[in-house]
Amino acid sequence: MKNRNDNLKRVIVDFKKLTPEILALLVEKYPDGYDDDHIISFRNQHNEIIEAVEVTTADTKYLVKVSTKLAITMENYDEDDYEDYDGNDPEAVQEPDMMDEDSDDDN
Repeated sequence: MKNRNDNLKRVIVDFKKLTPEILALLVEKYPDGYDDDHIISFRNQHNEIIEAVEVTTADTKYLVKVSTKLAITMENYDEDDYEDYDGNDPEAVQEPDMMDEDSDDDN
């Protein structure tokens, strides 16, 4: 018996290529953030170990590489921040200001 996910296109997404649409899917699937149980590990074509979280649309399975930037961006997600952008625009998702996170440790 074949799984319906067998026919999905598979796409690995790095933070630099993250779109508002994929970010929204991640936040919807993992509203409290992801943890170790959600992370999938696999080897890419260069035999490097990749850790990612999975979200699926009707035709595509996205494997989004986990990173501190991704976790912070998901934590601070506000749908209104992306209303002026196309859902597939990777330029819309900006890198979080990592200095803000570091300054919390200094207090």
